[in-house]
Amino acid sequence: MTGYRLQYAPPADLALDSMEAQLRARFDAGMLAWLTPDPYGHGSAPIDRDEDRREATVSGVVIRYYVSRSVSTVTVVRLVFV
Repeated sequence: MTGYRLQYAPPADLALDSMEAQLRARFDAGMLAWLTPDPYGHGSAPIDRDEDRREATVSGVVIRYYVSRSVSTVTVVRLVFV
């Protein structure tokens, strides 16, 4: 299976832009290491009963995302960090 393309919805993109550089580097590395190859694994969990709407924690950042199998894309819709 090939990896999934990663994209960010506008609210998630704004939060991503506000991250400090070190956290951003760890987060980006974590996203590429586990989310794009397998968005259904590595401790992620479905939201409600929809397997394609998911939540996970990557490098201490909580993310919510949607997996589109038909176009092999993961869209991060929300991310929260402290």
